[in-house]
Formats: sequence, C-alpha cells, structure tokens
Amino acid sequence: MELTGQSAVFGVEQERVAPHINMAVPRAAAISVSWARHQDEVRAAQRLRFDVFATEMGARLTTPLAGHDIDLFDNYCEHLLVRDTASQQVIGTYRVLTPVQAERVGSTYSDTEFDLTRLRGLRERMVELGRSCVHPDHRHGGVIMALWTALAEFMARNRLDTMIGCASIPMLHNGMVCGDVAASIWQQLKISHLASIEHQVRPRLPLPVDRLDTTLAVEPPALIKGYLRLGAKVLGAPAWDPDFNSADLPMMMRLADMPLRYRKHFLGA
Repeated sequence: MELTGQSAVFGVEQERVAPHINMAVPRAAAISVSWARHQDEVRAAQRLRFDVFATEMGARLTTPLAGHDIDLFDNYCEHLLVRDTASQQVIGTYRVLTPVQAERVGSTYSDTEFDLTRLRGLRERMVELGRSCVHPDHRHGGVIMALWTALAEFMARNRLDTMIGCASIPMLHNGMVCGDVAASIWQQLKISHLASIEHQVRPRLPLPVDRLDTTLAVEPPALIKGYLRLGAKVLGAPAWDPDFNSADLPMMMRLADMPLRYRKHFLGA
C-alpha cells in the first residue's frame, strides 16, 4: 500500500466530541481504530460492507467472493477499520483512494458516476472517501467520530487538503423504491450548501429530479448532515445508482473550509 496510518484506541464513554455535532454516545465497549495492513483485514471490511449494503439495504452486488463487497478500486485503496476491542469484530470502515493510487487505477469511483472535469486542478492533493458503513449494533457517535479523527490525521500527515465522495441517500421510502426523498433533499441543499460554479459536476446517470416530488419535509441522512457541519459542499445534482438502490450526491470537503472549532478538535490547529 502507498500510505499507512497509525492505530488509536478510544474509550467510547470518555470520548470528547466536537461542539454542536449531535452524536449521542450510549454506554459501549472501547473501540480501536487502525489501517488495514494485510488482506485478511481488508476482507473483514468487505464482509461488513456486504452485510450492510447487500443484506441490510438490498444492493445488487457483483462480487468475485461470496459474502464480500469487492470492486476494482479496493486493491488501490487504504482501508480504515474500527473494531470492538473486546471481540475484535470490525464494526466500521471507510476506504480512501489517494491521488497517486487514483492515477494508477485510472480514475476515482466518483468519476464513474460524475463528470469531475472541474475538479482537475484539485486532484494532486485530493483523496476520495468511499464505502463508509457501520454495523447496525454500533451506530452511535463514538464510531463515526473515531473514523473522522483518523481520516483528519491521515490528511494532515500526508499533506492532503481535499476530500470527495458520493454520499448515498437510500431510495427505499415507506416500503417502496422512490426518488422523492433524494429529490427533496437535493432541492434543500442546492439552496444552502451548493459549491461554487467552478467546482460543480454533472451526474452521468442523473436522478430524474424534474419528474419527482421535491417538496417532502425530510432531512438528509445523519452522515450527510455531519459532513455539512464540517464545511462540506454539494457539487451538483444526484446520480442514480440502481445497483445500490440509492441516489448519490457528489460532495467535497476541504480542510481550509472546516470551521475553526472542528479543525481544533480533529487537527489541533
């Protein structure tokens, strides 16, 4: 692998969270955070991803290994893992594609869903975050904050300043596959959090927003709200990902745009 991170251990009960991030943390066992160093650890992340995306969310995955979510980008990515320290079970993960590795594989995953031409000037210091998921028994603030802290340290240590990724909005609503929720969230966010024109991108398979109800009083998923609090911007209209039963919003977060209170929390700066 090209770059590696450092391990950390978090006692969830005592973990300090940044102000105004609504991450209520129930009593839970300690968790450890590390970067995968060999294939067995990557496989553990891929099993968790399969359980969440395919079993829980109904995604249709094409995979070379049963019970694992694997695609062509995995071998080029760094894989961040959160474990329950008592059981050593992987309970949360992100994958990170660095600029050098993106050049080697020929693109980012986001390039397959969006035309990212307008981001070409950022690519030398831009990483892609993807395949974020947390085990359903551990969806509390401690896991997410531990992941974000490790990601921020990785960015600072490797002198990277921009993160992009596809933030998914599930299409399943009231038992039916429907794009109205995603269309309504996009309608809200394009008013409040749309990036400047020089960074806007276009979806390759657009969600047909003009044929959907954009007036629903719905909130973005918790992870998207967390990104927005950290200063992230939406780069354009959502793409439709039929395999994952989701609408994907292109998002970008730059360390320079992060509010000072969060920069101090995550970077000590």
